[in-house]
Amino acid sequence: MPSPYRLSCLVFLLLLASTPATAQYPHRAINPDLLQLPWSAQWIAHPTASGTDFGVFHFRRTFDQATLPDSFVVHVSADNRYRLFVNGTSVSFGPARSDLATWTFESVDLAPYLQPGRNVLAAVVWNAGDLRPMAQHSFRTAIIVQGNTEREALVSTVPSDNAETGGGWRVLQNKAYTPLPIHRSDVGGAYIVVGPGEVVDAGSYPWDWAQPDFDDSAWLAAAPVRHARQEWGINYGEFSGWRLTPRTIPLPEETPQRLHRVARSQGVEVPDGFVSGEAALVVPPHTQATVLLDQSILTTAYPEIVVSGGGGAKVTTTYAEALVDATGQKGNRNNIEGKVIRGIRDQFLPDGGEERRFRPLWWRTYRYLQLDITTADDALTLDDVRGIFTAYPFKAKAQFTASDTTLHTIWRTGWRTARLCAGETYFDCPYYEQLQYVGDTRIQALISLYVSGDDRLMRQALTAFDVSRIPEGLTQSRYPSHVSQLIPPYSLFWVAMVHDYWMHRDDPAFVASFLTGIRGVLDWYEQHRAPDGLFEPMPWWNFVDWSFPRGVPPGGDEGRSAIIALQYVYALGYAAELADAFGRADEAAAYRVRADDLKNNLRRIYWDDSRRLFADTPNQTAFSQHTNVMAVLVDLVPPDEQAPLLTRMLANDDLTPVSYYYRFYLDRALQKAGLGNTYLDRLDPWRTMLDLGLTTFAEAPEPTRSDAHAWSASPNYNFLAIVCGITPASPGFQTVRIAPALGPLDHVECRLPHPDGLIEVQLRRAETGLTGTITLPDNLTGTFYLNGRTVSLHGGEQTVQ
Repeated sequence: MPSPYRLSCLVFLLLLASTPATAQYPHRAINPDLLQLPWSAQWIAHPTASGTDFGVFHFRRTFDQATLPDSFVVHVSADNRYRLFVNGTSVSFGPARSDLATWTFESVDLAPYLQPGRNVLAAVVWNAGDLRPMAQHSFRTAIIVQGNTEREALVSTVPSDNAETGGGWRVLQNKAYTPLPIHRSDVGGAYIVVGPGEVVDAGSYPWDWAQPDFDDSAWLAAAPVRHARQEWGINYGEFSGWRLTPRTIPLPEETPQRLHRVARSQGVEVPDGFVSGEAALVVPPHTQATVLLDQSILTTAYPEIVVSGGGGAKVTTTYAEALVDATGQKGNRNNIEGKVIRGIRDQFLPDGGEERRFRPLWWRTYRYLQLDITTADDALTLDDVRGIFTAYPFKAKAQFTASDTTLHTIWRTGWRTARLCAGETYFDCPYYEQLQYVGDTRIQALISLYVSGDDRLMRQALTAFDVSRIPEGLTQSRYPSHVSQLIPPYSLFWVAMVHDYWMHRDDPAFVASFLTGIRGVLDWYEQHRAPDGLFEPMPWWNFVDWSFPRGVPPGGDEGRSAIIALQYVYALGYAAELADAFGRADEAAAYRVRADDLKNNLRRIYWDDSRRLFADTPNQTAFSQHTNVMAVLVDLVPPDEQAPLLTRMLANDDLTPVSYYYRFYLDRALQKAGLGNTYLDRLDPWRTMLDLGLTTFAEAPEPTRSDAHAWSASPNYNFLAIVCGITPASPGFQTVRIAPALGPLDHVECRLPHPDGLIEVQLRRAETGLTGTITLPDNLTGTFYLNGRTVSLHGGEQTVQ
């Protein structure tokens, strides 16, 4: 009987041909001529264990290879997570997070790892059950492996002759694992939804289970997971479980990373060379010891602890972005005096064996890592402690240098922040949530495009938010997430994000696929217009910025909010441009009519003539920078009045100020109004974070929850887009606009990846003005703007003066 999950869409594996290999996972491009088999594999699972509770399972499939093939491609996925091994070597990890309707699978060429004779394909599959991360969807614990051709079919998870096993696959439930839940009280009451820590009992662990010579004869035969009705080869169109789609992003980077130093210790003397891996640490019997290790920078990594001996001991590992004082405050991150660690924890229980390696199933975020060790009758030897750095494999192709060398530290710190906030999706923050929010993601995606040129994670994010839309039309505010959350303003910024992609990439079919979703979002807002043309009370969470209580501006819940109306106008403008570009003239005209109507109402009702500013509400009792920033971005005032408006706004101390997040939109407004030269004068918040010892940029000013929050990495975009002034001048980045705003700098050099090559700008102040060179890819043209003068640019190198 054919599987209900036969994938007629297997041709989409062609997408994987453009995915570059990582050093750890040398995947080969999948040749479409190899795609000879229908998808016949079935999901398999442990025959008796719960499919929804917490559990860790090992699967093995042994097979013989008389000769070594040039390629041996399999496609693999699992629920919740898996790591795949060939003869003990890790070759794949996934699946890339998504939802059940778009569940991803990875394709990997196993040929480089095969050996003549006996081989084993092994996988650890785990399910955190009700404790799973907020970003993790799940149906039930299971794995599926599909051979690409007849050659690889012998390892597919298909029923064997007795129809009760998964085609020779065997499975063991690893009872060594128990979850260690994380409570908000563990992190000072902060919101945290990243899944549990782990307790691992080495005495119950099947060591060397992924090696070819491991004896799995006592393991159980894996059983097929049956779901969805199908009779006599007829597909009835029912859907339960997973709908498989190819992974479209590369596998994560995994790079060894040594810890920096021993910050302090108690109860044991730590030898020199321990953190470098050159000396072991011996903890005597009946000892309680604490060792605090400092990575020196915040990182996202798999901590690895290798121990020998120490039967009956307990090693608790705590991970933190920073230490805290008696009042719970972090203070300077470099200062540890009088401070303690609190946070996510793992626990390892040694069994006395040699070189037992503990590594949690999921990575951790930390600058500080503390080992609390209690030994029993035997000494415990810590052979090594290190990390394996992991993140989305972005490579920095952009460069930025300037006469003010302090900007270089901001550049490096911002890029580190962006990297730690990107994995299988973008993250708002790596320690607390690991959730992909529209508001954060728009800024992150632009940083990715400008610094790395890699657009794949942005494409995945755009698609994820489109998939997340509810029947009313709105996107969910964060996705993937198994708990739905609606922030209507974030749906508007998703529209802006589609426009961003359209301006930076020549990919019309992909952009056009979102036009229906965009219309759904805008129609939802239109349905909430009151008879007077303003917005009635709005449902859901109308978050705009943490500068406001609960993040909601005046009128956000009660109705008549100027900020929300202006955000709607902002999205309408982008939507109209997209509709025009894709032959939807009537739709574009309708969007412009809506925008003009709202703008007329906003000018009439919210303008305070005495203060020469726009108010947040009709009674003009509340004023914010946000409203006036958006007024400039949507041309609520004429161009020649925009700079004076923003100048008055910034000089007025009683307006609600923008946060780190909304500074991105303030920066856009200042650039639009011709005030880009003031940008570098407003970097004090970033300099303050560096003075506090942060090695990434935080969510908010002190006291802050997250020490790494991607929306605060916006200087990496602004240094290139404002200071160097490089922006697309037409859709698809087919032409470029370069309008530098050096402010106080004497010289600047930058490089930016463009789809056709590199854009390079070198500028220096001279007695007669600016002079320098600009180099464009051969086929790129554009315009250089400075002080009202323009110079046409062509491909190749040219001098400007």
